[in-house]
Amino acid sequence: MQLDDLYRQVIMDHYQHPRNQGKLSDDAVSVDLRNPSCGDEISLQLIVEEGIVKDVRFKGSGCSISMASASMMTEAVKGLPVADALHLSHEFREMMKGQDVDLDTLGELESLQGVSKFPARIKCATLAWQALERATATDEAEEASH
Repeated sequence: MQLDDLYRQVIMDHYQHPRNQGKLSDDAVSVDLRNPSCGDEISLQLIVEEGIVKDVRFKGSGCSISMASASMMTEAVKGLPVADALHLSHEFREMMKGQDVDLDTLGELESLQGVSKFPARIKCATLAWQALERATATDEAEEASH
């Protein structure tokens, strides 16, 4: 089996069997984003406790790349300190720009590396990550106001 075939299988598995899909309680931080260029939509909910991503879930519609990326992102960041989750987001976005990154850090997310060759699809792959970044910023702002 070729590496590209393996990556394709990983992406399709997450697309067809998304992890952490659904809705959290109303006290979770929520962010809704839409990719205007292709119509992908995501609603991300995040719970952070003591600086740790306690839970993250998403609902959305869109192409296999955007939904697989959201599913993989939720698995990758759940249980991480927020700083580590944001670092992972940075590394993922750098990979999407075609930059050299530590692929060991990204784990299964490496399967989306081929998307960087298709600029029109990069926004699909990064939509959930943008939502994560906004949700953590919103959570920090809400914590600061209390």
